Parts: sequence; C-alpha cells; structure tokens
Amino acid sequence: MTADPLPRTGPLDAWADRFAALPAGIRITADPFVPMADVRADAATAAALGLPTTPNTWAGRGGGRAIWLGPDEWLVTGSPGDLPGADVVVDVSGQRTTLHLAGEHVRAVLATGCALDLHPRAFPAGSAAQTLLGLAGVVLLALDDAEYEVLVRTSFARYLADWLLDAAAEYS
Repeated sequence: MTADPLPRTGPLDAWADRFAALPAGIRITADPFVPMADVRADAATAAALGLPTTPNTWAGRGGGRAIWLGPDEWLVTGSPGDLPGADVVVDVSGQRTTLHLAGEHVRAVLATGCALDLHPRAFPAGSAAQTLLGLAGVVLLALDDAEYEVLVRTSFARYLADWLLDAAAEYS
C-alpha cells in the first residue's frame, strides 16, 4: 500500500478568498514557491554577472529578478542560473513568501506601516529596500507606480497578510 502524496500548500493559501474579496483598488496575490538564492560577490564580479550595482535597486534577470541587498549581497528570484565567479550562492527558496500588490490604493495601504516615502519620485519602479512593514521585516520592490512586490519571511507571512487586510479595510 502506498500513501497518497501530500498536496503542496503555501502559508497563505487560507487567505486567498480574503485577498480576492478586497475592493477593486487593491489586489493582493501570494506566490509562496518562488525559487530564490542569496548571492555574495564582489562588485566587479556582480557587474560581470549582470547583478545591479546601484544600491536599493532591482533588475530583471532571466525569468526573475536580481535585488541589491548590500555592497556584496543580492537576492536572485526565479532560477538563479549560472553565476560563475560568485563567492557564495545559497538556495533560500523556502525562506520567503512573495506577495504581489497592485491597484490605485496600494501605495496608501503600504504607507500606513512603512516609513519609506513610496511616492514614485522617491521610490520609482526599479527601486528595492529592506524595511519594516507593520512589524515584519520585508524586501519591498517597486514594479510600477501602483504595483509592488513584498518578500516576507515565511514565518511572518500570516501576520503580514492579516496586517495588509486590516490596512486595506478602510477602502472597502
């Protein structure tokens, strides 16, 4: 007798209906299974690998993104591919859950719990920052004027989902 395989579940699967019920000006979706790797390299190697060398930015890389986290540290989402010359590449895929936020009210919702100035003049598309959102440490990416990605530690994903739903309640 063989056991049935366990279904793959994400930490925010139970929030999908609540996210779907948000008003039109706020859309939140969760993607818990994004491959990720922490990459450490010197600046010259990073530039040769196509990693962003400007602080607090991200760049498209293959089917994912390369996010500047520090002078010698990047987070690469999607398949990291070949990174010859990198000092260290560590698979951290299970470490974070990705939340995609979009809509006309998203910046206002994020601003209720984030100290960063999220106006497009200060945090334009292509910007990235490690910051607090509510009480959770996150990596925040500006994809467009009204579109963001939030990468949160999986252990804080449920807290942040509840926090976002509460912050979005005034737009219902």
